[in-house]
Amino acid sequence: MTWTISPASVRLPEAGALLRDYYTEVADRYRLLHLGRRSTRAELDEELADIAGEELAVFLLGSVGGEPAGCAGLRLRDPDTVELTRVFVRPRWRGTGGGARLLEAVDSAADDLGAPRIVLDTRLDLIEARALYLKHGYREIPAYNRQQYAEVWYGKEL
Repeated sequence: MTWTISPASVRLPEAGALLRDYYTEVADRYRLLHLGRRSTRAELDEELADIAGEELAVFLLGSVGGEPAGCAGLRLRDPDTVELTRVFVRPRWRGTGGGARLLEAVDSAADDLGAPRIVLDTRLDLIEARALYLKHGYREIPAYNRQQYAEVWYGKEL
C-alpha cells in the first residue's frame, strides 16, 4: 500500500470531505464521553464553519491509490515554530503507515518553512493520536495556549 502525501488547498472538495470526517470523529468522541451523545449535523456544520476560515501555512493531503485517505495541517505560530493540527487518517486506512507518512511530510514542510520546532495540543481521550506523536519524537511540553479542548501539549525539535 503506497501513500502519496502532497500539499493541497483546504478548499478542494477532497480536503473538505476529509476535514468533515476528522471533525465528526473528534467531536463525536468528545460528546459521547462528556454528554453521552453524538454530534448533531447542525453542531458539526456550525463548528466546521468556524474553522473554515483558519489560515494554515500548509495543508497536506494523503492518498492511497488516488483516494483521499488522510490529512495534516500546519499553522505558523512564530518564525521558529509551527503548530500541527488536523491530523487524521480515515479508519479504512489506519494501520497502513499513513500517520507516520503524514508526520514525515509535516517535518519536511516545517523545515521548508524554516521552523525548527513543531508544537501541538490535543485531548487526553485521543489516545491513538497521542501514541503516534510520542512514537515520532514528540514530547510533552508545558501548555502554550488555552484552547477549549486542549488538555495535553507536545513539541518536537527538528
